[in-house]
Order: sequence, then structure tokens, then C-alpha cells
Amino acid sequence: MVDLMGQYQKIKSEIDKNIIQTIESGKLINGPIVKEFSSNLEKYLNVKHVIPCANGTDALQIAFMALDLQPGDEVICPAWTYVATAEAAAILGLIPVMCDVNIDTFNVTAENIEPLINEKTKAIVPVHLYGQSCDMDPIMNLAEKFDLKVVEDNAQAIGCKYNSSKNKVSFTGTIGNIGTTSFYPSKNLGAFGDGGAIFTNDSILAEKIFLAANHGQNKKYHHKIIGCNSRLDSIQAEILNVKLKHLDEYNRNRNIMANIYNEAFKNIEEIQTPFLIENSDHVYHQYTLKILSAGKRDLLKKYLEENHIPSMIYYPIPLYKQNAFKKYSKSDYHLENTEYLAENVISLPIHTELENSNQDYIINKVIDFFK
Repeated sequence: MVDLMGQYQKIKSEIDKNIIQTIESGKLINGPIVKEFSSNLEKYLNVKHVIPCANGTDALQIAFMALDLQPGDEVICPAWTYVATAEAAAILGLIPVMCDVNIDTFNVTAENIEPLINEKTKAIVPVHLYGQSCDMDPIMNLAEKFDLKVVEDNAQAIGCKYNSSKNKVSFTGTIGNIGTTSFYPSKNLGAFGDGGAIFTNDSILAEKIFLAANHGQNKKYHHKIIGCNSRLDSIQAEILNVKLKHLDEYNRNRNIMANIYNEAFKNIEEIQTPFLIENSDHVYHQYTLKILSAGKRDLLKKYLEENHIPSMIYYPIPLYKQNAFKKYSKSDYHLENTEYLAENVISLPIHTELENSNQDYIINKVIDFFK
């Protein structure tokens, strides 16, 4: 539900020039532009270390590797998220423990996490879903209390700011021990292919992350640890370096569109517009409504489709109900909020190139449906 070509046309001259320069340089892997982009993203996020990698899933896996988590260790993550969050843990032999989310914010909370902590728990993975931060202060306090690591999945919230109780404003992804993100094309900061990155303020962890992403080597043919091959190529770094300069603008535009939706739908009793917490921005990677009348979500989706309006359900099946994850929970495992959301949320188009006339058309059709 994004107009990548429309966005590209506005920055085409700079993108094309930089891509051609990189191709002509022949430095397509680990070229100087990769380091330049990493440095610029470090400055933007006010974080000490950004280590780029091949994609957001790799970023999570590498984060777990850098923390020296071992097979059988438990990692608490939301059941209401994209599969990669739990998949990256499972592929390393870790046990993803599915946590329910808050019914309004769609995010995990310390209150829901704490009952799941036991002697096998080693890490918490809060996902800043749809573009709004989890309430991180209580989660970080919980991690400190039980000596746990925190890996933030920031794939949907790049550029989001969280205001802690200590009056410190931090970008999501820079609050825990490690943060990860994805540069998949549809993200707020998206490449023209795959890409990802890992953030940390811990220099020792940064070294481990770099090694894990580069075959375990920091000197060619000298392998200190078992690692993997996960690199951001130079062409994608060129594209991201240009787009990074526009990220705040992209996020502002998404907020403008979200506010227009919110105002239009505020008097429809059967709709709950996105719930905003006081101490977080929202960058609206998705604009997700909760439909309060049982059974109407699917009817609305069908109606929108009939009127040539795209919509998506993020996510139709809780992770613990997916065949791939059934072994991690009992057959009668049930998370009330997660299952409610799977049946009642719907995401409408929101992106930087959405024309006012198209948004008006979407709004009018949604209003017509609920008349």
C-alpha cells in the first residue's frame, strides 16, 4: 500500500546520480558509501554504533548471536507481530515465548511480560508496532530487575521518539541493549531492495555484532567466531543515504494523513482510531483501525476491495497458531487481546505520496459503509 514510484520521482536525479557513481566506482560491497550511511544514521539516531546488514530478520538473528544466547534460552516477544521477530529466535534454537499485547496500543507491556519470566528467560523483544513506541521505561526496569537483555524490533518505527520518565528523549531502537530495523522498500526508510541495520551504544556488543555479520572476521581470513554473511550493498546504501535526509518529512506527512483520517472517523462509534500514548511519537508505518462491531471488519475489507481501495490485515493469525510455532505452546494456548485484534483490525493506505483526493475517496467510502 505504498507508492514507491511516486516517491522515487521526487528524488530521482540524486538517486540516479549516486547509483551510477557507485556502479562506476566498482565498490559494490562494503564501499565507502556504506560507512557514510552508517555514520549519518548514527548521527540521526544519536547512537554510538550502527552496523548495517542484509535485512531486518538478519538484524534480529545477529543481535541474538551477539548476546551469546544459547539453544533452549527463552526470549519473550509479542504474539502480535510479523513472523520475523520470533523466527529469528527459533532458527538459533531459542524458544520464543509469546506474550499478549495491550488491546489499545497493540504493543507489549511490562505488565504482560513479567508473568512469563522464569529462570530460562534471557531476553525481551519489544516490537514498536505500526510506528509507535512500546512504553519502554517499565520494560527496561523489568529487564534490570531480572537481569535480562532487551532487543528492540524497530522495523516499523524508524524516526519515532520516546520520552522517558527521566525527561530523556530517545529514538526507538536506541533504548535497549540492541535495536534492529528493516529497510524493506515499504518501510518509512526503505531501500530499493532488502536491507537492515543493528544499533547499540555498547562498544563491546558493537564489535560482536560486526563480527557476527561478517563471517566472524574483522580481518580478512581471520575468523574469531562463527558468524554469517549479512551485508548492506553499496547501491542500497546510496539510496538510503538520500532517503534519510527526507525521513522526518516522510514521517510528518504520514502524521498529517493520520490526523485527517482521525478527524474524519472520530464520530463513527464502530471505529477506534489509533490510540496514542503520551510519551511517544507515532510515525504511522501503518494506519490501523480497530473495528468494534463483531464481524464487520471482514465486511469492510470486502467493501473496500469492491471499491478498488487496498487494505491489509496485520496480522490475521497469531504467531502461536501458526504451524511453524505450534511446538512452542500448548494446543489450548490463548491470548485474548491478540486473538481479538486478529479478528478486528484493518489498515488503510498511508504513505508519502497519497493524494488528498485519493484519501478523501477512501474516507468517504469508509463513512458510507458505516451509515
